[in-house]
Amino acid sequence: MQKKNEYVLILGISSGFGKATAIAFAKEGYDIYGVHLDTGKVKDDIEKFRIELESMGVNATFFNRNASSDEHRLEIINYIQEKEKKHTMRMMLHSMAFGALKPLINKNDEEMVSKKQLLMTMDVMANSLVYWAQDCFKNDLFAENAKIFAMTSIGSQRVSIGYGAVSAAKAALEAYIRQLAVELGPYKISSNAILAGVTDTPAARKIPGFESMIKRTETHNPYKHNTNPELVAKAILMLSNPDYYFINGQTIAVDGGENILNFAE
Repeated sequence: MQKKNEYVLILGISSGFGKATAIAFAKEGYDIYGVHLDTGKVKDDIEKFRIELESMGVNATFFNRNASSDEHRLEIINYIQEKEKKHTMRMMLHSMAFGALKPLINKNDEEMVSKKQLLMTMDVMANSLVYWAQDCFKNDLFAENAKIFAMTSIGSQRVSIGYGAVSAAKAALEAYIRQLAVELGPYKISSNAILAGVTDTPAARKIPGFESMIKRTETHNPYKHNTNPELVAKAILMLSNPDYYFINGQTIAVDGGENILNFAE
């Protein structure tokens, strides 16, 4: 492995797609900046993971901060700008999965998603992508032909009870990616959404009915197994190659063909 003179920024690095992507890029010699929000034992586990990344011969800097906070975002970007005087960002991954999992309609107000929860979900899972892209761009952090990726899901197009707020946020995320692709293209920065198949991650396990969902997709997936974070990380690594700059503004499925199937028995 040859050390690269570039780094990647991963929003949501502590588990799932973010963690797998950090490993994939560290193995290729990229320094890693990661943002997560964890406490207790999980916080200790994240530090062990950071040390594991550095054992691969790269620098790994983690921020235990709220990535949707304006104050924390600017703090992190200022730190990176001061630290990386000679290096630039090859890739930024938005993999933030924190939102309200409640139905939009319920006779019990406590069981129905609130205005505050809707706004929070949209801000964390969609709007924050724009804020990070804006500030990284303004501070000249991106390398030539850098890549922005955002994790979406088939839930942006389909209905699942209790997933309405997240579904709307994922749809908005994809729309933001298309807009960023057009506006950042002239500056040689590509933006794409990655639509992973049903994947067993800590965030996904919180989705109502997830256990039956993952059993069903495992049976129907053409490869007879579900998507995993490592497969998605390999795709992100491949697409981050600057030679692939012309892939821009797309929602790219990494699912083995799962989402093109009609699951009706």
